[in-house]
Amino acid sequence: MGRGILIAAAVLAFGTAPALAGVPANAVNGDMSLGDPKAKVQVTEYASAACPHCAHFDETVFPAFKAKYVDTGKVHYTLKEFLTAPPEVAAAGFLVARCGGPAKYFPILHDVFASQSQWRTGDIGPILIQAGVKNGLAEKQVESCLTDQAALDALNGRVTAAMDKDKIDSTPTLVVNGKKLEAVDLASLEAAIAEAAKAAPQKAGKPPARKKPARR
Repeated sequence: MGRGILIAAAVLAFGTAPALAGVPANAVNGDMSLGDPKAKVQVTEYASAACPHCAHFDETVFPAFKAKYVDTGKVHYTLKEFLTAPPEVAAAGFLVARCGGPAKYFPILHDVFASQSQWRTGDIGPILIQAGVKNGLAEKQVESCLTDQAALDALNGRVTAAMDKDKIDSTPTLVVNGKKLEAVDLASLEAAIAEAAKAAPQKAGKPPARKKPARR
């Protein structure tokens, strides 16, 4: 898909409510991540909130991957946001997830993914708002985040970088220590993590303590 299709020009129509005060700055800018940033293995996922395959990955692969590798400090995981059709819905999903800041980003995004099956039969706006409310956000706060132009501009910048710099054209895409995976199942991901862990430089151990000369 071309950039004109992927980049959202507008978010869902909720009027022109001003951005709500108190929303953390890091809920607008930068990629969201989990785990130890100093881990030997870095796993990056390019995902779209409107992508059914991303929702399937979130449901069937991510929980086991997170428990085994991220929560144990073996892997640092980063999610890079991407927009697939319909781009305005994908953008809205990410804006809702970022509305709660880093602590609530992934729980809200999980609920956004889980709500995809409802999009065909209901009004998408209230469905996405409910994902935020379910995780402790006020409805007015979520509506404000959905009309935050600065957050949308930042999202568009990240997506542009993913396409132009990282050459991403589909989701989900997994990259392990700079190597793009051909498949996104758990077995392939685990194999790539094991290979990356072996290839990563080992930390130098402490030199043996010098013995003090014996007294005469």
